[in-house]
Amino acid sequence: MEMIAVRSGAREELVEITGEVAALLKDKGLVDGVCVLFTRHTTCGLTINENADPDVKHDILLFLRNTIPQYYEGFRHFEHNSDAHIKSSLMGSSVTVPFGNGKLLLGTWQGIYLCEFDGPRERQVVVSFL
Repeated sequence: MEMIAVRSGAREELVEITGEVAALLKDKGLVDGVCVLFTRHTTCGLTINENADPDVKHDILLFLRNTIPQYYEGFRHFEHNSDAHIKSSLMGSSVTVPFGNGKLLLGTWQGIYLCEFDGPRERQVVVSFL
């Protein structure tokens, strides 16, 4: 098991971590298997999506921000981050990526992202290779 530290720079941000995961896999020298990533935080998530056009990240965050605003009438959580908890649950706390011949088997345009919804802050992503 490994850990990746991810530093976000904004309240809401998609931070690509594909390179860090690929580097860990290379260091391990593993050939075939499955990589499981998990975040132990309740206000961020993980996802796999396009990493070629930055507008995709923008559009995902825009849609989530408009659908689940930070200040929503009726939210009770005193830290004013109920939206971050909801977005985290929608995105999920883990992703699984197969690997073969020592490389992540992501599609041409796919990248792995930490989805920050309550930053900026440092997050930890647990990485396990099976």
